[in-house]
Amino acid sequence: MSWERKNIAAMQGYISGEQPDDPSILKLNTNENPYPPAPAIEEMLQRFSSEVLRQYPPPNADEFREIAATLHDVESGNIIATRGGDELLRLMITTFVDPGEMIGTTQPTYSLYPVLAQIQNCPITHVPLTADWKPPESFSDQLNDADVKLTLLVNPNAPSGVLVEVEQIEQIARSLNGILLLDEAYVDFADNSYDAIPLIEELDNLVILRTLSKAYSLAGLRLGYGIGPEHLIRPMIEKTRDSYNLDWISQKIASIALEEQGYANQTWLRVIQERDALRTELLKLGFLVPNSQTNFLLATVPKTHTAESIYVELKQRNILVRFFDQVGLSDKLRITIGTAEQNHKLITELSSILISQ
Repeated sequence: MSWERKNIAAMQGYISGEQPDDPSILKLNTNENPYPPAPAIEEMLQRFSSEVLRQYPPPNADEFREIAATLHDVESGNIIATRGGDELLRLMITTFVDPGEMIGTTQPTYSLYPVLAQIQNCPITHVPLTADWKPPESFSDQLNDADVKLTLLVNPNAPSGVLVEVEQIEQIARSLNGILLLDEAYVDFADNSYDAIPLIEELDNLVILRTLSKAYSLAGLRLGYGIGPEHLIRPMIEKTRDSYNLDWISQKIASIALEEQGYANQTWLRVIQERDALRTELLKLGFLVPNSQTNFLLATVPKTHTAESIYVELKQRNILVRFFDQVGLSDKLRITIGTAEQNHKLITELSSILISQ
């Protein structure tokens, strides 16, 4: 006999990228930053006194929220700190969407969104992206027609890496009848002219997700945050967020990471340079690769090969990339940007595979 709720028993959980224990395997499959966190974080950890751990941490992560607010030129009341960006996604759903109400997103998108919708027992509407990987002009109208309460939109898009400009984001938010969660997990690798944060002062239905996992090299920390109007942020902090959701060490590390903007910007620039160089090399090999504004590339394989066969061959050569066996993605590989040396190894092995098969 199963004690699971019926919708839980019927669903399939989120499938994360492979996480091998072997350090000799080159991981280009989970969009981790190839460079270490800021040196000041290591220094803090060496000085950290375990004595403080006998006490509960600051419940609302106020120090971190103040630093994030200053960074983004908003008030601390516009910030919520969460256990990774994924906790913010869950909070947005459980706080603002009743079971049975509709959630909307694009197709394709971050594969966790449908899972969270199923957990809340909510149907989900997918609107296909256009050929250039952007929402269609009718995006908001289609979601309104489906009576969508909450829209989840990742920008830059995952898995394509394509960026939607602020003007279209504003148009989408203004046209929606519900709330827009703008997932900017990869935005620090995007064009510097892009900035959607000022929109929260103009729109009452917009929350922006940020994470320290990618840009700040802290995927192992699990810390993210939301930026939005106070009337949307406050109920999550005061009512639906787990008590003491962020431990002492996480709060201290995250605060330092945001303060070390000079170091972070240097790593972003290196990733961007390597991304553009890797895209050039992939194009030379016959892959089709849209212009990415993230720390990964979505590469359509040459017609002489299949994405799955190249994925398997790379794995046998101790290189992991991401293969999605889904409609619209089954001929593509998502490749995380590594260091110059790692990217060179990938291109060398890909060249060998394409010649030998």
